[in-house]
Amino acid sequence: MSEKDPSSAITPIHMGTLADRMGIEFLEAGPDRVVGRMPVEGNKQPYGLLHGGASVVLAETLGSVGAALFAGEGMIAVGIEISASHHRSATDGHVTGVATRLHGGRTLATYDIEISDDQGRRVCTSRLTCMLREG
Repeated sequence: MSEKDPSSAITPIHMGTLADRMGIEFLEAGPDRVVGRMPVEGNKQPYGLLHGGASVVLAETLGSVGAALFAGEGMIAVGIEISASHHRSATDGHVTGVATRLHGGRTLATYDIEISDDQGRRVCTSRLTCMLREG
């Protein structure tokens, strides 16, 4: 876990109302690694899987925050591509997502994101690429 308070890196521009309603909280936030978690209850489909939309919102939030922190001031996101694979049902409790920067350049930032349940079992993996430009 980072020594810094993650809330110092996160501003309201990083969080949308959907992510807020889903209960996403940041545990670590920096340009190379972002860690966040959210509750599973209420985010499951009737057959037990973490709702695909919920896990993608978590992955997209973490990857987008990392890209924004990597890009710094004066740069804006102009597009996001994300792919996700769902691996198993999440147990009740929380899921934790870890976004790790895979690549960063002048116009792109790419993050691999792994979402795991409280038992450490992989629930979802994603790759997010954020296109950047001066803004």
